[in-house]
Amino acid sequence: MAAVTDSLGCMAGKLHHDQELACAGMRLYRKRTADAALGQVATPASDRGYLVGISLKPGHSRRIFHPHHASTHGFETSAVYVRNFADDYRADMLGAFDFVLLEMAPSFFARATDERLGRRVTGLECVTGLQDPVLAHLARALLPALARPAEASGLFVDQMATVIGTHLLEQYGGATAPAHARRQGLSRVHERRAKELLHSRLQDDLSVSDIADACQLSRSHFIRAFRASTGKTPHQWLQAQRVEKAQGLLATTRMPLAEIAAECGFADQSHFTRVFAQATGATPGAWRRERCNVAHRDTVDASFPFTRVP
Repeated sequence: MAAVTDSLGCMAGKLHHDQELACAGMRLYRKRTADAALGQVATPASDRGYLVGISLKPGHSRRIFHPHHASTHGFETSAVYVRNFADDYRADMLGAFDFVLLEMAPSFFARATDERLGRRVTGLECVTGLQDPVLAHLARALLPALARPAEASGLFVDQMATVIGTHLLEQYGGATAPAHARRQGLSRVHERRAKELLHSRLQDDLSVSDIADACQLSRSHFIRAFRASTGKTPHQWLQAQRVEKAQGLLATTRMPLAEIAAECGFADQSHFTRVFAQATGATPGAWRRERCNVAHRDTVDASFPFTRVP
């Protein structure tokens, strides 16, 4: 029986991690294996766009077959490759690997060019084994979303895809960042509009495009400007508002934690607990108990003002 391969030509049965997440114009993967005997990967030419791979660990190499020769490339941590799906691809896989992979559809380039209002970018420079620590840092930020896609915020994934796409266009597509977008914040009107929209949609999974369109800005410009104005990315700001609302409900109601999680826009109670603890240093239950204890002590002290021990 022939080995089953995935959409990127990997032998699916040998993958220890095989995670996938989709967003507008881009599909994200994590492929990892500890198996050193991986055989060959091959994909026929197609119109799928470009594939970008980011190595998360050292020790992998591959022998890539070109029309008239073959070349061997090593991949250390933070090494990347960019290849065009329009070309036939065949390579011997040598050694275990752990990659985040970004599949960029042709529609991504069309939209990115329209938003930037600059020189049209239709593709990327193909490289193999090049160090790109910035891209590697961005890829690692996607690992929790790939591991728990049910909890992945659409706003976060869309935001990260936009930032990654901007980096790729500027580093490998020959695009330049618009001068007006580099350090300029949002206008007061746009900042208020963006915050109002984010706050009104705490329970929803909106996208960067929703907010950027409301401000009549490109996605990449909006993210840069929002961070310049607030010190936070849109997703970080939204999470802070969710935690603040949760604190209010914990302090003033007896709602179960699962109901508070749903009311504040978290995927479930475990997601709520994880985000809340990261933001406050305490789980929601512990935070509520401490607040109750403090309120009780304050009530006792107010009732018996002369019993306090100096």
